[in-house]
Amino acid sequence: MTAQLGGTVTPADGLTLTRVGYGAMQLAGPHVFGPPQDRARAVAVLRAVVDTGITHIDTADFYGPVVVNEIIREALHPYPEELRIVTKVGARRGADGSWMMSRHPEDLKAQVYDNLRNLGVDALDVVNLRLGDMDTPNEDAVADQFGALAELRERGLIRHLGLSAASAAQLDEARAIAPVVTVQNLYNLANRQDDALLARTAAMNIAFVPYFPLGGFTPLQSETLTKVASRLEASPQQVALAWLLRRSPNIALIPGTSSPDHLRENIAAASLDLPEDVVAELDAIGG
Repeated sequence: MTAQLGGTVTPADGLTLTRVGYGAMQLAGPHVFGPPQDRARAVAVLRAVVDTGITHIDTADFYGPVVVNEIIREALHPYPEELRIVTKVGARRGADGSWMMSRHPEDLKAQVYDNLRNLGVDALDVVNLRLGDMDTPNEDAVADQFGALAELRERGLIRHLGLSAASAAQLDEARAIAPVVTVQNLYNLANRQDDALLARTAAMNIAFVPYFPLGGFTPLQSETLTKVASRLEASPQQVALAWLLRRSPNIALIPGTSSPDHLRENIAAASLDLPEDVVAELDAIGG
């Protein structure tokens, strides 16, 4: 199974990712907690991801927790040489499934070691430092936290560093410590508060990786997207993903799914042509 993946994005510091990647969060159980209902299907989806030519998988040890990284290891280890696994640190899970921010420098280091062990690797391709909750970003200083990860990068345990839920000021602070290759923030057709940061990362040759590419739509906006998708004989998700790929060349996507059929639909979005009038109509959603 092959498909056009929208090319690659190669940010500074030598990292190359397919622009259409795969987000592994949905491979855990409900609410990203516990094991999946069908582990064999989760393994099959991951193997299909690699078979399509995707070289960019996004994960975190707090998905499950641990469950998703263990499934990735079961499905794909030993990993293909070209595969890049991007993980993130900065949170842990409670016994009740609650999300707990955990950004003490020593615990961030412990989380890196957890990822190394559970993925079964000697070095992590990319580690993103998660800086805030999706709904409550912060402007906290990041020098101590990012510095701890930069120390592990110097020791060869991490190859590249990135940020998640980051502000422009936090990006600047981090870049003064070590190179930043990715910024993973909320961004989609309906949520474009980070337009300026997107432009800035493009100018800096930093990959911008939107999460929740279909989040935040009002009923009216959903109706607009649905009508456009119907005219193009595509799904709304495909149109939203295609719009993001067209929005800026440094955007890389990590749509997630636990379904092989849905995976193929996501990949097909990269070859969906959006005429100029359609782009104008979609742009108006976020206006």
